[in-house]
Amino acid sequence: MLSVSLFFSSSSSSHLLFLSKTLTKRTCFSSLATMSINLNAHAFAGNPIRSKTLKAHDPLSPSSAFQSLITHLLQNPETTSLPPPPKSPLFKVLPFRKGRPLASSSITGNNDDDVPSWHLGWISLPDCKYFLGKCGMDLTEDSLVYLGSKVEDDVVYWAVDVSGESRLVPELGSKQFCFVELRTLMVATDWSDSIAMGELAIAGHARALLEWHNLSRFCGHCGEKTIPKEAGRRKQCSNESCKKRIYPRVDPVVIMLVIDRENDRALLGRQSRFVPRMWSCLAGFIEPGESLEEAVRRETYEEAGIEVGEVVYHSSQPWPVGPSSIPCQLMVGFFAFAKSLEINVDKEELEDAQWHSREDVRKALAVAEYKKAQKTTAAKVDQMCKGVEKGQSLSADFNVESGELAPMFFPGPFAIAHHLISTWANQDVPTDGVKAGSKQPSSSILNL
Repeated sequence: MLSVSLFFSSSSSSHLLFLSKTLTKRTCFSSLATMSINLNAHAFAGNPIRSKTLKAHDPLSPSSAFQSLITHLLQNPETTSLPPPPKSPLFKVLPFRKGRPLASSSITGNNDDDVPSWHLGWISLPDCKYFLGKCGMDLTEDSLVYLGSKVEDDVVYWAVDVSGESRLVPELGSKQFCFVELRTLMVATDWSDSIAMGELAIAGHARALLEWHNLSRFCGHCGEKTIPKEAGRRKQCSNESCKKRIYPRVDPVVIMLVIDRENDRALLGRQSRFVPRMWSCLAGFIEPGESLEEAVRRETYEEAGIEVGEVVYHSSQPWPVGPSSIPCQLMVGFFAFAKSLEINVDKEELEDAQWHSREDVRKALAVAEYKKAQKTTAAKVDQMCKGVEKGQSLSADFNVESGELAPMFFPGPFAIAHHLISTWANQDVPTDGVKAGSKQPSSSILNL
């Protein structure tokens, strides 16, 4: 059951947590130490407004903020005599349309070679209410989803889906806002900019929640309508005899770089929908009753006919840019060591799979112009927000410009696949590793 995204991209959970912490401490095996492009966290991770769970009485907590939100929405400055809610935080709202967050763009500096940077299109609660009102749409508390808060700024952040109101597009466009595909923003993000990476993580979290709300409008148990609860963080069946609780869905996916230790090669695959010359890691959904290691071994054998033995955990990444029917995948990355070498491709899963030498992979990484692709896409987002570029999808720019002579290239730094591949390619010496699923750290040396 293949799930290799275009941009990619166990034992018990306690063992996996121990494994993750152990690998983080081992500098020589740390993905951050060997990534070709240094990141503090994967794209879509490191959300700056997902703070620790706040107490219910805290004004920034979901329950308190929701009650304050209701009071704000009931107020009409021209007719109401209600007093403002006491100690109310500032509310900011991020509109989405068909899975696309509202964005703006700006250029800092006066040089011709300055690159624009995009920003999330946060608008105040009164402005959001005003814009929607002009289009004949009421803003209700049940349409808003709690995203998080910043204690230091006394701000609570919300998301709202405005897909049903097309008149809002020109209204916001006149303010140089634009609804942009999340994948496009992903490619346009400067991964060296921690603020931009944080905004990307917020947008990914918001999209995942809103898409889940759209998918869970009816109870899967009795078929009645569901209603939002806890400021949109869960839903509940409206049927009094059912009242089933429904929580946001996360779909775990294993993604693995399969390694031939003896011949210093890695197995990479291609899907038919990939752009020419692009190769990536194998990946697939975890099945019920299956451990992470078992999923790695099963998927590798199903797709490429390769038997896998040892499995080593690398890192994980939220992936909210899949199809809307799967709003939030969790990519769990592994190195997998091959026990057999003869490839037998399942053509229903892959177009091709081949062994690639470490030297060839290094060369491909060296010539790939990921930064150029990022800057080009950032410039086009800027044009879109200014109304120059009319297109809403910039999928052509996902084809990383890797030069005329490059025989292959890989997903960019926004994908966990890139870091699995680059970690292996740049690892010259034997490294200590931990076998996924082992009860104790392995004392053996793993030659990556």
